[in-house]
Amino acid sequence: MTLADSRTEASARPAPPAPFYGEDHEAYRETVREFLRREVVPNFDRWEEERLIPRSVWKAAAEAGLYSLAIPEEYGGPGEPDYRFRMVVCEEVARTNTTSFGVGIGLQDDIITPYFLHVGNDEQRQRFLPGLASGELIGAIGMTEPGTGSDLQGIRTTAVRDGDDWILNGQKTFISSGIQADFVIAVARTDPDAGSKGFSLFIVETGMPGFERGRKLDKVGIVGQDTAELFFRDVRVPAANLVGEVGGGMAYLMQNLPLERLGIAIASQAGAEAALAWTLDYVYERRAFGQRIGDFQNTRFELAEIETEVEVARAFVEQAVLKYNAGVLSTVEASKAKWYVSELQQRVVYRCQQLFGGYGFMLEYPIGKAYRDARIQTIYGGTTEIMKEIIGRAQAARYRG
Repeated sequence: MTLADSRTEASARPAPPAPFYGEDHEAYRETVREFLRREVVPNFDRWEEERLIPRSVWKAAAEAGLYSLAIPEEYGGPGEPDYRFRMVVCEEVARTNTTSFGVGIGLQDDIITPYFLHVGNDEQRQRFLPGLASGELIGAIGMTEPGTGSDLQGIRTTAVRDGDDWILNGQKTFISSGIQADFVIAVARTDPDAGSKGFSLFIVETGMPGFERGRKLDKVGIVGQDTAELFFRDVRVPAANLVGEVGGGMAYLMQNLPLERLGIAIASQAGAEAALAWTLDYVYERRAFGQRIGDFQNTRFELAEIETEVEVARAFVEQAVLKYNAGVLSTVEASKAKWYVSELQQRVVYRCQQLFGGYGFMLEYPIGKAYRDARIQTIYGGTTEIMKEIIGRAQAARYRG
């Protein structure tokens, strides 16, 4: 091959892919870092002890632009649909090890707001979105019940029509932000004989008679994020608080779950990357048996494997985020991202903690808190087993007929 031929061949090669983040994302990263440094990190240990993040922080975070980015300008938000900005927030939260704060943001951005954007009516958007955009309103989602987790069709909370209202009775548990929430989007059974079309969504607001909060639950991890039991005893909910159509509840849940699972995947990815970074710093500072821990072959092999796995997973997560931006992320793809990366985070944190030795078991070191907080990632938003079932059913469907 001549030099001219090689130049022609080189010119025919595809251009390298564009970087995942642009200048706007990196400028935004500085905003997020400054807010976390100023408002969150100095107070975070106290919030964890109190098992509650003050409402004032959510308002300040919204004002700084850390969440509610997708809310349109007409409702007080910036109207920014690019999900890469959410990923920046997840990365910086993981870096500062303030997971409880990040979970609170994810709840509002990935779970609550989409119901108003994609399902709610104009009156509901006018009533709730401005408050969500300003951080003055906190929402929660009421799905899980004491006897019903992943099997949502086992929900026993009921809603019965009574004139212009619905009467709700039932109980929910493991409700994130359940203590502070101004409203809960509750899933209730409206027709016991209609199968998956027998469920509807209702906005239950603080102050409605019969709506009561139980105890603030004591969790293994993410302890700063308040989590509660909720009780509905003959709660009279106006028909105006029905979200979407009667009987559409299960379909709306399925429609919104992929975004929730993508959010868990990017948080898991960020958490794994942060754990790797802390561990690399530690093993090349800590000495044992006359040398740095990072100079032992076993340590190098462990961290080489971890770094490779984390980088491979990141490629898939970035692809999923870009697909979501383009409106083509499927339920199956979101399920793959959720189970794989959340399980990867478990492996990474466990192996990294081992390299810290005894210090890894101390909460004063970030890897100790990460070990505690990461455990929920494979459970909420749909367990790993449920994610695999979704993928497996899709595989089986390709071979029918």
